[in-house]
Amino acid sequence: MPSRFSLALLTGYGALNAFRNRSIGIVSALVLMAGTGLAQAEPVEILALGDSLTQGYGLAQGDGLVPQLQAWLDRQGVEATLINAGVSGDTTSGGRARLGWSLTDTVDAVIVELGGNDLLRGMPPAAARENLDAILAEVTGRGLPVLLVGLSAPGNYGTAYKADFDAIWPELSAKYHTLLLPDLLAPIAALTPEERAAQGLMQGDNIHPSAAGVKLVVEALGPKVMELIEEAQRD
Repeated sequence: MPSRFSLALLTGYGALNAFRNRSIGIVSALVLMAGTGLAQAEPVEILALGDSLTQGYGLAQGDGLVPQLQAWLDRQGVEATLINAGVSGDTTSGGRARLGWSLTDTVDAVIVELGGNDLLRGMPPAAARENLDAILAEVTGRGLPVLLVGLSAPGNYGTAYKADFDAIWPELSAKYHTLLLPDLLAPIAALTPEERAAQGLMQGDNIHPSAAGVKLVVEALGPKVMELIEEAQRD
């Protein structure tokens, strides 16, 4: 019959052995998770710098561009967090002025959607270009990938104005090597006024998309944002 000392020794050894086995099991599980991609890094944080189109003017809290885009990314299983830095009425000048304090240390990538209010006010395309150029210089200077989102000018400002305005985004995108979506509202603009009305894609002001219109926009924007996330993960 074993002595009390022997029993204590065996009990201690058993506990130590069990602890060792659990430790080995935990380490093995972590290695397996890393090997299978289950050990996830922190979500990519994306700053969405924009105007009312980004902010979600006139829409319920969950119906704006940022929440709908976040939901779209979640459905794709993409680990990303969008920060809504849209300000209604903001011009490219306003976005430029607040960029510094919007770019916190946690931001991994930036969506730039500005220019609509410059357009509505008939401001010179050269001024919008200068402001966007400065924004992109600062963001890319910090080593952050960018998705530049543009708009298309209507013809009522004249052909020269439209040509100068529409050229801003592809030319600056090429200069700073950014991702590009030339016209945020293109999926809506591609439809006739009758089709837009029938589907209820615009709000009463005929400037801002409805929740249904935002959904259509997000379907085109989402894949570009996924490219942006991939770039951020490579850096």
